[in-house]
Amino acid sequence: MEQPNRTAATLRRIYVVIIVILIALLIGDRYRSRHYVHIPSGKWDKLYLVLDQIENNYVDPIDACKIVERALPYIMEELDPHSNYLPPAELKQADQALEGSFDGIGISFNVPNDTAVVSSLIVGGPSDRAGVLAGDRIIRVNEETIAGVHIPQDSIIKLLRGPRGSQVTIQVQRYGINDLVTIAIVRDKIPEKSVDIAYMLDDQTGYIKLSKFTRTSYEEVFKALGELMLNGMERLIFDLRDNSGGYMEPALSIAGEFLEKGTLIMYQEGAHRSRQNHFARTTGLASNIPLAVLVNEGSASSSEILAGALQDNDRATIIGRRTFGKGLVQEPIYFSDMSGIRLTVGRYYTPTGRCLQRPYENRRDLYRYDLWERYQHGELTDVDSIPKNDSLKFVTRGGKIVYGGGGIIPDIFVPIDTTKASNFFVQARRNSMMIRFSLSFSDKHRAEIQQITDMSTLESFYRRFDLSAMFLDYAAGQGLRPAPGEWKENEFYILTQIRAYIGRSTPMEDVAFYTIIGALDSELQSAIQVFQN
Repeated sequence: MEQPNRTAATLRRIYVVIIVILIALLIGDRYRSRHYVHIPSGKWDKLYLVLDQIENNYVDPIDACKIVERALPYIMEELDPHSNYLPPAELKQADQALEGSFDGIGISFNVPNDTAVVSSLIVGGPSDRAGVLAGDRIIRVNEETIAGVHIPQDSIIKLLRGPRGSQVTIQVQRYGINDLVTIAIVRDKIPEKSVDIAYMLDDQTGYIKLSKFTRTSYEEVFKALGELMLNGMERLIFDLRDNSGGYMEPALSIAGEFLEKGTLIMYQEGAHRSRQNHFARTTGLASNIPLAVLVNEGSASSSEILAGALQDNDRATIIGRRTFGKGLVQEPIYFSDMSGIRLTVGRYYTPTGRCLQRPYENRRDLYRYDLWERYQHGELTDVDSIPKNDSLKFVTRGGKIVYGGGGIIPDIFVPIDTTKASNFFVQARRNSMMIRFSLSFSDKHRAEIQQITDMSTLESFYRRFDLSAMFLDYAAGQGLRPAPGEWKENEFYILTQIRAYIGRSTPMEDVAFYTIIGALDSELQSAIQVFQN
């Protein structure tokens, strides 16, 4: 892992200082005779005064709007790491990501070999209605070639998305057809799920993975809980790994579904905000179900609110690694030009009184590189390397010791897996060989794969093939061969990924994928073991 450039923020500040000095020099001639301009008594008046002097006395015409747009991010940077200014385009994109829906064509795709390959479609969505198939390789979008030209994935998404009712034409390469297939798709409103998957791991254990907190997250989780309980769920694994947060209200509502009425979920306060308590409004649907919550260093903000409430109320076993450590509350403020700011107005605290915000004072340059520091200090692999501040020690009602000052420390630590690091595996992964092989295999057997609707049939299907030999031949064709002992070391890990990717091409889609890939998931296996014990 490369050491970050820790001087970037310092250089930006020097840049701002230089600009201020130059401005002072440029307007200084007018005041060589010590002609002083009176500064009013208001806290911000000096700033207004400087801008007014520039506007009225600077030697050349200026673009005031441009100066303001460039200055605002620096002003916000002086506050905290999470207060920021968003110009119109960025604000629209940020809001759209949390709304739970967008206008588009309703596909998911991967780009394993510089070509976008459709992995799944929303049933009944625009692409499904237009005749797009899983496995199609998108070559052109509106006559613009996107295959083999190293176009970023974000740029492909922008080309495919657009206003509802507008049309986009794609040309795809389809297995078994020599010529490109041209498909016109009318864009429509696409629901964006925040619950990635909800299914039964076994006859008793349910699993829900929540990827973000959008406006629709609570409704999605509530629906998933109800369906799993109807299927016999008696215990639940709730996955918040790499969930960076989002809206706070859904986190409070979801927490309430696991708690008794009147239980404190969290509270928040700030210099201009009095303390505000948040309680469970009713006894939750799943208030008596044994619960394990998976977290890692990518779990932040609303994820930490939820996990912290469940940990402090002795309601769940938290499994994984220390969370990100974001305990600041942002309030959106919108301006008439469609820009806006996300302003930190308070801190949130868990029921025991913990603030989970990790330190940022006097270390702003390092704040964004916290993950790199954790790696350097061994925290991701050794539980004893997790920092604990005894002055921020708290005790839950059940007598469990918890710590504040920087994320949630799990009840059960699971290190990152560093064992699958042979050169063969690293090269295969770097070249997306598992995905590419799976797509090629699925293309050749797509008609049969599309008829597989349960896991037992899928397992029977796999037994007909020697996937190990087939993948090794495929890798050799790409110039990659394992050294002695490497295949034996990594065979299970690689084949499990391949079987999971192929399973995603069946009508079961993500259910098949997660069911298979779970065998490699250390945190998930730890949670299952907790229940079994």
